[in-house]
Amino acid sequence: MDQSTDWDVVVVGAGPAGLTAALYLARYHRRVLVIHDGKSRALRIPLTHNAPGYPDGITGIDLIARMTEHAEKYGAEMLEMCVSNIRRADGAFIVSSDGQPDTRARGVILATGIFLNEVDLSRDVHEQAIKDGVLRYCPICDAYEHTDANIGVLGCDSNGAAEALFLRQYSDRITLMPLSHPELTASEQAQLDQAGIKVAHGALAKLTPHSDRIEVALEGQQEASFDVVYPALGCSPRAELGTALGLGLTDTGCLPPEAVTKSAVEGLWAAGDVVEGLDQISVAMGHGALAATKAHNWLREQDGETLT
Repeated sequence: MDQSTDWDVVVVGAGPAGLTAALYLARYHRRVLVIHDGKSRALRIPLTHNAPGYPDGITGIDLIARMTEHAEKYGAEMLEMCVSNIRRADGAFIVSSDGQPDTRARGVILATGIFLNEVDLSRDVHEQAIKDGVLRYCPICDAYEHTDANIGVLGCDSNGAAEALFLRQYSDRITLMPLSHPELTASEQAQLDQAGIKVAHGALAKLTPHSDRIEVALEGQQEASFDVVYPALGCSPRAELGTALGLGLTDTGCLPPEAVTKSAVEGLWAAGDVVEGLDQISVAMGHGALAATKAHNWLREQDGETLT
């Protein structure tokens, strides 16, 4: 592949958002290149039941493989490398990566996703706990499978309390563990008490996953065993490429919702979890379709192919 060749659109990221954008652009007969680092968060999903059309669930690896094949079938091209910088020059976007030739594009869609703030476990142990279903980070995705389970929530502020209350709709056995110290207001504590949610205090001393349970040791507390633990530790949006180009951030560090259809930088759009909103596969796909269509129509306008 000649990376120096001009592309209509470069999509950065190969998760559900980026691959949907690539599919739509390819079917619009656009020259589209997907550049990704092989670290889509979706690849870590052991089995999702929230992807429409897969009633028995599908693994993240299989979903991404199918979406990649689908986009490539219509002409989208894939390139695995880590993008270090994007800049504007001579009316184009110049996409750079260390040790690689620059890539030029008329438009760019950022679908870079987020990094989860994770519990402190070795990588192998952490990923096995996810595969075993005893460690989960998304109650919207997975709480249904834990109906009536004994659920622990790790989180030291209102995010943890909010997640515990969300999970209360699935089980009446919920324990919130504020990690280092409680930061709950009297009102928040009252809501938890009313919902029957237990709050266990003490710094986290140890987390021990097993194939069918996960044990949590808090300082000054007897070790507790749960069917599953949900850390509510927040995330870090991968938004630095957008801010370098002039996009602002929301209070949560995400790119603003309007970046999907009309960003502050001409020729630049965003899609998926890097955008403020609901971090779900179906939402990411919708973002990808919207951003791709906006990019296509913007290119048509630039080329005088629309009504004036």
